[in-house]
Parts: sequence; C-alpha cells; structure tokens
Amino acid sequence: MAIPDAYELTPVVRSDDRGSFTEVFRGDVLAESLGYVPRTVQANLSVSRRGVVRGIHYADVPLGQSKYVIATTGRVLDFVIDLRVGSATFGEWESVTLDDGERRAVFLAEGLGHAFVALSDEATVTYLVSDVYRPDREHGIHPLDPQIGLAMPEDAGTPLLSPKDEEAPLLERAMADGLLPTWAGAQERYAALRAGAAA
Repeated sequence: MAIPDAYELTPVVRSDDRGSFTEVFRGDVLAESLGYVPRTVQANLSVSRRGVVRGIHYADVPLGQSKYVIATTGRVLDFVIDLRVGSATFGEWESVTLDDGERRAVFLAEGLGHAFVALSDEATVTYLVSDVYRPDREHGIHPLDPQIGLAMPEDAGTPLLSPKDEEAPLLERAMADGLLPTWAGAQERYAALRAGAAA
C-alpha cells in the first residue's frame, strides 16, 4: 500500500461444486516483504451490523500490535491510518474493501492505526494480532476526526460508534498529549523483528 508497512493481500480462491477453499493467511508470503514472519499470539473476531464503525485503534510501540485482518462473512471498508509522528505519510489513510467473496486481507505493522465500517447487514471480521490485548497500552483516535477525514460510504448509513470510540481524542489532541507512536520508534521495532528472524 502507499502507507509504508501496510499490505493488501489477495489470495487465490479455489471454487468447485462443493464450495471453495482459500489459504487466508501465509506467513511465508508476508515474510518476503517484511523480512520476518509476523507472529500471532491472539485471534479476535468481531460481529458488526451495517454502519458500525470500529476504531481508530492502535497500541504503544514497543511492543505495539500488528494486525492481519479479513472479513469472514459480509463486507467492510477497512482503513489503515498512519499515526507514526515523523512519517512522510503521517495522518494519511488508505482503505480496502474486505469481503467473503474475494477474501482480500490487510496487514498493518505496529504503530499504524486501524478502523473499519460494516457495509453489509452483518459482517464478521477476524484479526490475527501479534500481542495480547493490553488495556493500559491501547489507544484510540476518534474515527470521524475531520483532520483525518475517513471517507465513510453513504450506503453504510449513520455511523454507529461505541462509547469508547465516541470519547476518543482527535488526532491533534493525541499528538499534543504524546500518545502517538513515532516513525523512529516503529522502525526500531521492525528492525528488531527482522533481527529476530535472522537469529
């Protein structure tokens, strides 16, 4: 993707009269770009109805939390937001439609923000993450922050946010409060992961 350290992956879906088969995650394929196989220590699953917005979420670096995201059922518009202060793409975002047809996936490295909006009546999203949930190290940015300007599709309806996401700070406030990861810190983390792979 145009945001460094974020990747969109489109697997091969093999279909026949029985149904279909897909390799939804290939660590070796990701390793060709990352220089290491991303570890998975927790798998999360969320079920959302149309219009539900989850995010923008991110974790302190280090350790941070990388995410590999797929839509198990339904359809979502998935957002990757660069929250790393000092990055050339700081504050920018990209979106990818994830659904249960093409089985596209998104990988985002530590330090990047993540959000999605459900576009189908019901959508199940699965995340493979590199660290367990640590509430004291997890943060959020308000997903409707006009400075970031995530483009919510009209067919999603009125955005539905959790109380936690409603109360999340705007990007400017999080930056002023020193809550955002840095580009340098994220690069150190990626280098350590690559060094571990080489060891």
